[in-house]
Amino acid sequence: MKPVSDFPTPYPLQFRGSRLARWVLGLAGWKVHFEGLPALQGVLVVYPHTSNWDFIVMILAKWSVGVPVRFWGKDSLFRLPLFGRWLRWLGGVPVARTSAQGVTTQALDIFDERRRSGRYFWLGLAPEGTRKYVPGLRSGFYRTALAAGVPLGLIRLDYGRREVTVRDFIALSGDTALDIARMAAVYQGVQGRVPAHMAPVKLLDPSFNRADTIVK
Repeated sequence: MKPVSDFPTPYPLQFRGSRLARWVLGLAGWKVHFEGLPALQGVLVVYPHTSNWDFIVMILAKWSVGVPVRFWGKDSLFRLPLFGRWLRWLGGVPVARTSAQGVTTQALDIFDERRRSGRYFWLGLAPEGTRKYVPGLRSGFYRTALAAGVPLGLIRLDYGRREVTVRDFIALSGDTALDIARMAAVYQGVQGRVPAHMAPVKLLDPSFNRADTIVK
């Protein structure tokens, strides 16, 4: 599939990955397609998220290409002995999910600080927010990338092809229907480990009434 990107290639931010992680993924039949990042700051979304195995595959993929990515996690997980320290070492940031707007505000503050200081920060998110079926995607990723004015990277986690693909980066327009349609085109044909748990590519937030279902 031809990459969809609003940013010129080759992407300027390149990283040195782990041969060991690539070897482990290769043993399991997985390939990672990654050609760098287009900017110092941005948001990466992983779709679909249907299984606990997704986390393992994505951590190995992250190590295999060497890209530093932070990700939100439920604060309760970080209170577990040793496991919480391990999550922080992987790049996890504990958040209370009782207020989605609060999490978005926290992310925007970080993006603003990193932009002003010219420092790197990419945030990785699973917009479904759960492994179980939900009727759409949480809007936090969209609100964050749009308000921060950063690229949105679309990661395909495809169990059908056993491929993790990180090549598609879009600049959100604010026209939700158009932006979601572009996302849906990138994710067309992707297969989760549990296909029945895949969310439709639409936003759950009722304020985005124009974001109709594109992919199921």
